[in-house]
Amino acid sequence: MRRLGGILLSFVCLALLGSPASAQGTYPNRPIRVLIPYAPGGLTDVVARQYGEHLRKAFGQNVLVENKPGASGIIAIEEMARAKPDGYTIMVGNISTNCLTPVLLAKRMRIDYDKDVQIIARLADAPVFFMATTTNFPPKTFAEFIDYAKANPDEVRYASAGVGAYQHVNTEILAKRAGGLKLVHIPFKDGGAGILKDIAGGDTHVSWFNVSNPVGMIKAGRVRPLAVAAEARLAAWPDVPTITEVGFPGFRPSQWSAAFAPAGVPREIIDKLHAAFAEAARTPEMQAAFERAGMVAPVDKNADEARAWLKNEMETWRRDIADAGIKVDSE
Repeated sequence: MRRLGGILLSFVCLALLGSPASAQGTYPNRPIRVLIPYAPGGLTDVVARQYGEHLRKAFGQNVLVENKPGASGIIAIEEMARAKPDGYTIMVGNISTNCLTPVLLAKRMRIDYDKDVQIIARLADAPVFFMATTTNFPPKTFAEFIDYAKANPDEVRYASAGVGAYQHVNTEILAKRAGGLKLVHIPFKDGGAGILKDIAGGDTHVSWFNVSNPVGMIKAGRVRPLAVAAEARLAAWPDVPTITEVGFPGFRPSQWSAAFAPAGVPREIIDKLHAAFAEAARTPEMQAAFERAGMVAPVDKNADEARAWLKNEMETWRRDIADAGIKVDSE
């Protein structure tokens, strides 16, 4: 009897040990953290919160958006990549933090980005203006900006969300293609909100900016779009020429946002998250919000398709960065 009792006790223990695993089988069964590599208020933060609300409704769990700005996105990326790979800590990043930072600042990262991070889904594409202040800055067209920058080397200040950010890289590529403009780079830790504020005040002169956020400042006459990185002129801004029209073809037509997870998160969880993001993108509410902001939601068939897209995107940027001779790892 004593031996039988021991065997029964062993079975009970095994059953108890197995219960957490079975409880984890229904993902998600607790809140999901979404890390944002910027301060509140920018495009990436807004997109993350819009999707987060849809995930909350779809999963019946709280979605906690946490802003982790700094170090060109590395702070948020590393915290996400080192989190337990269970799908409860993910990240919404963008072209700067999750494409250009791994290309330009790999030596500053304490993780292997290609091995430690995986994409879940693409979330948003937004055309971007090349924008100038109207405060004590004479250029009113893109051509006038080029002429002014050539005539005033090291006087034109351009803003970015940090070293290696989209605005930094695209402006350096533009400067090289325009014959070697000498511009002064001013990085901002607080992302789009800080950039827009300083351009409107004239502390910095130009930058690239998604088409949704500066509308109020444009209508108020504080800033002026000189060109737009888009396939064609935007219906809402028919007088703003494309970057191709002003003589600089080849620039990316959008600033994108996407969701990411630690590499070890199981495929079934990634698939579930991808499906939830895709479902959110198709809702009338999200479509209407994106249309108002001039954005689109590029829905991939699955995470594999998103992964192939990201690989091509990073390879293309690597080529353009090399062609422009941009190196920042030693800075």
